[in-house]
Amino acid sequence: MAAYIVAHIEVTDPARYEEYRRQVAATITQYGGRFLVRGGATEVLEGSLRPGRVVILEFASVEQAKTWWDSPEYRPLRELRQRASTGDLFVVAGI
Repeated sequence: MAAYIVAHIEVTDPARYEEYRRQVAATITQYGGRFLVRGGATEVLEGSLRPGRVVILEFASVEQAKTWWDSPEYRPLRELRQRASTGDLFVVAGI
């Protein structure tokens, strides 16, 4: 069953975040994931959420998504992202 990592990001250090962006795609691909959404314009249709940067990744399973998130390749990039931005990130099982 597919799984999706959804991230809502507010970039606080654009230069550092750009460094993260340049490196992260290779780790996602290495673990069988792919970008479905990577930034882009957002428009709120309902509710009070005011999204900044939205990213959606697709993996083959929740386990695969979590394996990437905690991988030795991604861990230092995760720390870089956390220094360059704030936000929320979660995984959801697909159908």
